[in-house]
Amino acid sequence: MQQLSEQEQIRREKLSAIRKAGINPFPADLFPVDHLTSEIKANFEEGKKVVIAGRLMSRRIQGKASFAELQDSQGKIQVYFNRDEICTGEDKSKYNDFYKKWLDIGDFIGIQGELFKTQVGEMTVMVKDFQLLSKALRPLPLPKTDKDGNTHDGFNDPEQRYRQRYADLVVNPKVKEVFVKRTKLFNAMRNFFNDKGYFEVETPILQPIPGGAAARPFVSHHNALDIPLYLRIANELYLKRLIVGGFDGVYEFSKNFRNEGMDRTHNPEFTAMEIYVAYKDYNWMMEFTENLLEHCAKAVNGTTEASFGEHQIDFKTPYKRVTMTDAIKQFTGFDITGKSEKELFDAARGMGVDVDETMGKGKLIDEIFGEKCEGKFIQPTFITDYPKEMSPLCKVHRENPELTERFELMVCGKEIANAYSELNDPIDQRERFEEQLKLSEKGDDEAMFIDNDFLRALEYGMPPTSGLGIGMDRLIMFLTNKQSIQEVLFFPQMKPEKKQVELNEEEKVILDLVKGGEVHHLDKIKAQSGLSNKKWDNSLKSLRKHKLIDVFKEEEILKIKIS
Repeated sequence: MQQLSEQEQIRREKLSAIRKAGINPFPADLFPVDHLTSEIKANFEEGKKVVIAGRLMSRRIQGKASFAELQDSQGKIQVYFNRDEICTGEDKSKYNDFYKKWLDIGDFIGIQGELFKTQVGEMTVMVKDFQLLSKALRPLPLPKTDKDGNTHDGFNDPEQRYRQRYADLVVNPKVKEVFVKRTKLFNAMRNFFNDKGYFEVETPILQPIPGGAAARPFVSHHNALDIPLYLRIANELYLKRLIVGGFDGVYEFSKNFRNEGMDRTHNPEFTAMEIYVAYKDYNWMMEFTENLLEHCAKAVNGTTEASFGEHQIDFKTPYKRVTMTDAIKQFTGFDITGKSEKELFDAARGMGVDVDETMGKGKLIDEIFGEKCEGKFIQPTFITDYPKEMSPLCKVHRENPELTERFELMVCGKEIANAYSELNDPIDQRERFEEQLKLSEKGDDEAMFIDNDFLRALEYGMPPTSGLGIGMDRLIMFLTNKQSIQEVLFFPQMKPEKKQVELNEEEKVILDLVKGGEVHHLDKIKAQSGLSNKKWDNSLKSLRKHKLIDVFKEEEILKIKIS
């Protein structure tokens, strides 16, 4: 049974009073909104009649009159409640009881009124009538402002904000700007592709083989077919099947899933964009990518420049190009050309890079680059010509058979795009898959599976093709100056929420005395608490049961601290 706070109990009592008065606190009827706050402010007209709706966010009741603030999807506007305007007859209960006693901050209300300006010139709605549209049973975590204008108790804790994004969006309206820009980015990219005649498609999320990338998949099971299925790690192999089928250019914004670690730039569920264009190569795709990102930056921010932390980056074309070999040589002094697996392993160890025996040449080179080079590239930079072992789906370089025609785009030390001249030789592709199988047998749980249906598709013939993948979440981080991927996802993945424990007053006293993380003498805390032996013992037992405190012996003295 959920334990309610005092405020939640009071709101439920008000809910009961509203129902007893014959008012439905959650009506199903359409409410005929005809204006948004932004429209009112942009086209203000004294005396104009409006119908608006939104959340009640603040109010100042002064007897028979009250100023309040209403917030809708576009912003806030002041509203003025006057008892005699609302209750034109002798019955004043709609104002005296309904408005003053039963409404709360956070309630959705609909208002019919007229526009006017106050003596200080603030645009305001004179309320002629109002209706409760939805009763809020939990108080919003609104910040408080003292008489000096200082704000306290802001809803700023990241974990709470991400868990309760619905509350975050209400009380921190600027958060919405990030997600508005996110949608602008998707629309800009989609328009760029559509204008060039490329075709948006959808491919399976549940796949019999998790192909298209080196990553650990999530595994599920289909009961009717009695087969394992995998959540998509990439959509590459399906999009290339469509190129085989005769499309010249296809793209998809896909939800991908990787059963790997989480950090400030990785979420297990993320959004990627992949596009494949026939009769092109990676050189063409580099220029295409530059133009795409310059276009998107302008669409999102109105400029090619963006701030990210301490860095000022510029997405204006052209971007610098550096080979993978030259990058590693520049920052480590080590030349990876022609090196054996053992030589690469020993070199990585010598550089202090964390490697293990399951890693093949590709993984070793990737670890060296990631640890020693990646973070050095701040402005948009193409890292090109990756070693063959790192790119099992990529065409061999036309000038050096040890390399592939691949690039990754680095921005602020992070990869945001990956592109190939796509491998379309089915015999070569099978051999690459078989090399990946050997890595899997060696213990690499990110090695690719052999996809025989994809190989069959290639055997029907695929034209020369270049493909590009962009991490959309990471790109919008750079365009909105957000240091964590969780800031650009409405509902990021979180650790399980700790169950809230309702404490009694005695338990709160003890926790207050030991807060801060320091170790305290148990006897001293007991004396300071002023609790009787029975209340002390019961409270201590409860706090230990819920793992809120630790009691332990140190040098024969009982001590206590916050868990």
